[in-house]
Amino acid sequence: MEKTITLSVVLTFFVVTNILNVSCFKYEPNWESLDSRPLPSWYDEAKIGIFITWGVFSVPSFGTEWFWWTWKEVKNPALVDFMKKNYRPDFTYPDFAPQFTAEFFNANEWAEILKSSGAKYVVLVSKHHEGFPLWPSNYSWNWNAMDVGPNRDIVGELAKAVRSKTDIHFGMYHSLLEWFNPLYIQDRENGFKTQDFVRTKTMPELYELVNRYEPDIIWSDGDWTTTDVYWNATNFLAWLYNESPVKDKVCVNDRWGSNIRCKHGGFLNCNDKYNPGVLNKKKWENCMEMDRYSWGYRRNARLADYFSMHELLSEVAETVSTGGNILINIGPTKDGMIIPIYQERLKQLGSWLGVNGEAIYGSKPWSHQNDTITKNIWYTSQIAVNVIIFPLI
Repeated sequence: MEKTITLSVVLTFFVVTNILNVSCFKYEPNWESLDSRPLPSWYDEAKIGIFITWGVFSVPSFGTEWFWWTWKEVKNPALVDFMKKNYRPDFTYPDFAPQFTAEFFNANEWAEILKSSGAKYVVLVSKHHEGFPLWPSNYSWNWNAMDVGPNRDIVGELAKAVRSKTDIHFGMYHSLLEWFNPLYIQDRENGFKTQDFVRTKTMPELYELVNRYEPDIIWSDGDWTTTDVYWNATNFLAWLYNESPVKDKVCVNDRWGSNIRCKHGGFLNCNDKYNPGVLNKKKWENCMEMDRYSWGYRRNARLADYFSMHELLSEVAETVSTGGNILINIGPTKDGMIIPIYQERLKQLGSWLGVNGEAIYGSKPWSHQNDTITKNIWYTSQIAVNVIIFPLI
């Protein structure tokens, strides 16, 4: 187990806690108003989250979660050859869906694994760019986890288990776009001057997710092809903050349009694996995969492809000391298993936090983030200054 030295040096100063002031104030559907909403304090205090990337792409589990796009649009030679060697000539991506069986998916077991990590929130991919919802959506007939494959409400089962067995906040990732949805393609070809896809698919799904599952986080993605105006983002967020059943506790990221990333939203993601390495005026999150080459499960991953525990804990310390949260990704198999190396890393993380959590949970950045000479000492603060020292290897 990683041996990390955490010291507490008592200093006399006061820490101001960010508390969400709940009032009858109504947010308007513009970024100036929406950005004035205080970020619910639970999110900054949590520090550690687990991301779960799961979907139909977990069936081929070759390449990345962008398998469909890389195969059909990019025509990556490795994927084209893989399909040619292993599947019949007329095989389509939707043919993978019945093989997304999830027969070993046990939401209670997943909740226990998540709890063992010491994480304080989880973000489940409810729908990736392939457009396959992991819940029985009324807006995706015959292309969702209840109608095809598992024949189960994956989102509902995990939400119930996490809330009943842990104190972890439950959140959901949702992709705004769908690569091959005819309505999205039509809007794109019209220069995004029409909004048929947003009006009949994206927005109804988001309202459905919020009203049915009441998530603590809406982690948006798939925004980069056009601006927030097309996605109708500000109207949705105004409803989310003013009228939704989660209006006082929900947090959102910044992926609501190609012109919005790293500028607006509840907290900043900017890019995958975002880590500015310095203090940021706005709360930010480092979303990183544990497999260096894919967010989804890969059958052909090698041991060296996964972050070591030393590397993972170093990333945690650097992220938290500079004011960020860290969201660490795992990718389950098509049958619903969290593979042993992911389980091991999560339990090791939980063991470390069990000893050193005082330096992480609820901490604030200190006047100095790290020792500029040794590079392996990081600072956080509460009533005391916490010194996190990683042995050099």
